[in-house]
Amino acid sequence: MADTARPRALVTAPLRGPGLEKLRRLADVVYDPWIEQTPLRMYNAEQLADRLKAEGADVLIVESDQVKGVVFDIPLRAVASTRGDPNNVDIPGATAAGIPVLNTPGRNADAVAELAVALLFATTRHVLAADHDVRAERIFADGTIPYQRFRAWELAGQTAGLVGLGAVGRAARWRFEGLGLRVISYDPYNPEATHSLDDLLAEADVVSMHAPVTPETTGMIGAAQFARMKDGVVYLNTARAQLHDTDALVDALRSGKIAVAGLDHFVGEHLPADHPLVAMDNVVLTPHIGGATYDVEARQAQMVADDLERLLAGERPQHIVNPEVLSR
Repeated sequence: MADTARPRALVTAPLRGPGLEKLRRLADVVYDPWIEQTPLRMYNAEQLADRLKAEGADVLIVESDQVKGVVFDIPLRAVASTRGDPNNVDIPGATAAGIPVLNTPGRNADAVAELAVALLFATTRHVLAADHDVRAERIFADGTIPYQRFRAWELAGQTAGLVGLGAVGRAARWRFEGLGLRVISYDPYNPEATHSLDDLLAEADVVSMHAPVTPETTGMIGAAQFARMKDGVVYLNTARAQLHDTDALVDALRSGKIAVAGLDHFVGEHLPADHPLVAMDNVVLTPHIGGATYDVEARQAQMVADDLERLLAGERPQHIVNPEVLSR
């Protein structure tokens, strides 16, 4: 049955665009995104519960705050987490409290896939080193010219192996194909995947990681897997550092087994200044910015607003983690 009373929503996730405008039509919105706070603010459960009570909110839309425990003592109509995997929400706790949990799967797929392409070119075409030489007035460094120092193989005609064929993997697939790469893939849960992991690693000129972190995938690329790759392979990871053994990756880079690597994530969201990867000029490092686009904020806003509209109308949302609460 539809709930006709006008809701009040506390929004700590970054939203924008038509989706946010729609949300404001559906509810009285208290918009206070964590990403615009200095210093950085992420609520724990107690702080979030206090804020909900202070605002009188019965809808909660979060990205990074912890939703568990005392939060579920508040009679919420819905919780929305702007993540594909809402791991900041205690799903069993929400379900026990009868609170629907909405999520936004695939909202950053295009953004992350674009960064994979950016890292592919940055690593293979020596973009950072060439930029440095221009800025340092080293165009003719050591009696050489740039054509000598920065020659590279073109990507067209090479083979890219995607490890993981979820939303991001599929978004990367058509982009790589558009660049003229032949694309192969490994994903035991997607029938569209073409190869076993061992066969993919042996065949690919570029290995690009797009798997989620699970007990099954943690450490799935270690010394044995790096050894199976082609000599001089390009390794990209725009997913999570937990997918590979970082020490084994360093060894593979030092030996030349991996020619270049592009990495967008590190365990603990931090790479110490004295880490071996920092000193390597055949590695491009970015600080977990794959999903950092304004389009992602607009997309997740639209997904949440559309599903909240369905929920308030007594319909089933398209993206709900615990649909069993709807039948209560």
